[in-house]
Amino acid sequence: MIARAAGFTLLLTLTALSASASLVTDVRDLINKGNFTAAERLIAQQEKQAGRTPETILAQSWLGRGALAAKQWAKATAYAAETRKMALEALKTRPLDAEPQLPTALGASIEVHGQALAGAGQRTEAVAYLNGEFSRWRATSMAARIRKNVNLISLVGKQAPPLDLKEHIGAKPATLAQLKGKPVVLFFWAHWCPDCKRQGPILARLEREFVAKGLVVVGPTQRYGYVANGEDATPAVEVPYIAQIQKQFYGDLKMTVPLSEENFKNWGCSTTPTLALIDRAGIVTLYHPGDMSYEELRPLIVKIAG
Repeated sequence: MIARAAGFTLLLTLTALSASASLVTDVRDLINKGNFTAAERLIAQQEKQAGRTPETILAQSWLGRGALAAKQWAKATAYAAETRKMALEALKTRPLDAEPQLPTALGASIEVHGQALAGAGQRTEAVAYLNGEFSRWRATSMAARIRKNVNLISLVGKQAPPLDLKEHIGAKPATLAQLKGKPVVLFFWAHWCPDCKRQGPILARLEREFVAKGLVVVGPTQRYGYVANGEDATPAVEVPYIAQIQKQFYGDLKMTVPLSEENFKNWGCSTTPTLALIDRAGIVTLYHPGDMSYEELRPLIVKIAG
């Protein structure tokens, strides 16, 4: 009887997850067609049937993302404000990171509001807003995402923020201050990340090509609390696993590897890989969440290598 009840509960859970995935997919499809009114109506119908849930709030967040993509700044801001209001109301009865949908939705509302301000020409206000949100949510899963948006708006052309080097894998990394005078590539990677593994050979090729120019690759990473197949792992188990992945997939790269969650927060690395280029004066010339091809990266490295 207990097993049958558990099976019934699992069925209900899977049905709910399927419904939520369908809701978000349907809302996104309508937004892609420019039919925001129909998307709003669909979310309202779902709320009437099942109440307000993290899934409906997540669907609501896509309205803001859609308006932002369409460069409808005022509309994006209004949708973001409504998503935020809904999320904060939900947080009165539950922790933020109890499941992934609510932090994703709230993070999207913050992102959309900041990017909409910047898109409307209010870059100073956007950076101030995002910095304030970063301080407020620094201890949550949203921190790196918020910092990423700050950096997308304001980091290029500024002095590179320092790296936390207290812990590392292999040789001790030099500080960014010590690397002034050299062109630097920062390659933020994760042991589980397939895009990072594709990026590695590209960086190794560029490293060999620009060795005479003194190009330095630094590869910050962090612990995630698990190893292969998502198996939970203590730091004592995960760190050697990370070292193994580095050797297996990045052995051709002569990069040093700082190990710190703070680096990912401070550099806004909610996306892996994240790439940054720093010129000989220590100024950031590229900040790019996501992988890049050899053809995209090479001309940018030529500029900083001189």
